[in-house]
Amino acid sequence: MELVTQRKHPDWFKIKLSSGEKYGKIKSLVKTNRLHTICEEAKCPNLSECWSHGTATFLILGDTCTRYCGYCNVKTGKPTQFDKDEPGKVAEAVEKLGLKYVVVTSVTRDDLEDGGAGIYADTVKEIKKLTKCSVELLIPDFKTMNSKVLKEGYLNVDALKTVIEAKPDVLGHNIEAVKSVFKNVRKGGDYDLSLQLLKTLKKIDEKIKTKSSIILGLGETKEEIIETMKDLRNNNVDFLTLGQYLQPSMKHVKIEKYYTPKEFEELKEIGMEMGFKHVEAGPLVRSSYRADKLNSLINNN
Repeated sequence: MELVTQRKHPDWFKIKLSSGEKYGKIKSLVKTNRLHTICEEAKCPNLSECWSHGTATFLILGDTCTRYCGYCNVKTGKPTQFDKDEPGKVAEAVEKLGLKYVVVTSVTRDDLEDGGAGIYADTVKEIKKLTKCSVELLIPDFKTMNSKVLKEGYLNVDALKTVIEAKPDVLGHNIEAVKSVFKNVRKGGDYDLSLQLLKTLKKIDEKIKTKSSIILGLGETKEEIIETMKDLRNNNVDFLTLGQYLQPSMKHVKIEKYYTPKEFEELKEIGMEMGFKHVEAGPLVRSSYRADKLNSLINNN
């Protein structure tokens, strides 16, 4: 499905379509093992490029999210029971593909007691058991339907400990938007809770490498972007990605601004000056875009 926007994309939006052996191998394995990838579910513009480089982001815990974010194209609704064998299937796919770096994320599962933390942990363990592949996790906030956990400001520390004890190489949680537009685009989320989560990851394990992402074009100002970047650094986030929002359909929130490649480069420089170990910024950058670039950073630290 073609991305629908309120206006024509600027000239610098050129998506390179590619295929090749690695692309075909990933596509075949995903289909054969009945796995999901965020690359497909979110209609990522970089799918061809990343798959051709042998990099993929697996989506666990099904394909239906319990929340609705105004920018996201993943299906929402009442999820069905997830596949308990999924961790092993993902690990087998990673082994067969010969990946050196893999990203694992999920839909948000507020219906599960631990928010899905146990399946995340099992997936890391299975991958590590079969391969020497570096594993990056992109986790939700692990709030659940349990009234205690849904309480404002409550952080599910037990779920975070479960994930960290599995020893992923990078642990990400996306802030996604600046504070002024957060509630409008991330219903069910909590800006301050997300920052608290990122800070707590380092408290539990000071050596864990953390990562976050901001989507631009939702109505924020440059000053607000920089302020959010500062918030992330003040909570010890190591890696940052910045990318342009693209409206998946007319039902989603509209694009308020297209940022130029030069503006992204300026924000990248500001981020590096703040102390981020790595900043990936560009119009088509997504939180897992060419995440394999982090391999040298995590192996040298």
